[in-house]
Amino acid sequence: MLACVTRLRVRSVIYLPAFIWQTFLSQRQVVRADGFRGGRLLIDPGRAFWTLTVGESERAMKAFRGSGSHAKVMPRLAKWCDEASYAHGASEGDAWREAYEQLVRDARWSRVEHPFPNHEARRFAEPRLRPLIGVDLKPSGKFP
Repeated sequence: MLACVTRLRVRSVIYLPAFIWQTFLSQRQVVRADGFRGGRLLIDPGRAFWTLTVGESERAMKAFRGSGSHAKVMPRLAKWCDEASYAHGASEGDAWREAYEQLVRDARWSRVEHPFPNHEARRFAEPRLRPLIGVDLKPSGKFP
């Protein structure tokens, strides 16, 4: 199993409607993707969006990432976001604490056109879990 954790901060409320719509489309895509095993979405204060996606293999995760709605929106993130980081690793669960620690340990920083100081300093806040604003994602039923 492979987990991917991402943290994206939308730089302006101007981009929120399009970002949220594309998040919905990508969420709809991932729950139907071959090899998807589960995931979570968390919306933090300050326009920060966390995702945790667990797939059966790196191949399955790459197939999802490189197709459909997800592939179409990725080029827009450089303009829409002022912070963007992600990490991949072996999955040992789907808890936010572990996802945050994985991101701190293994983060890769995506290019953004207008980086926020935290992006340039390569730091980010922990996800705020009380109250948790988010959703658990489950496979659409293709797998037992």
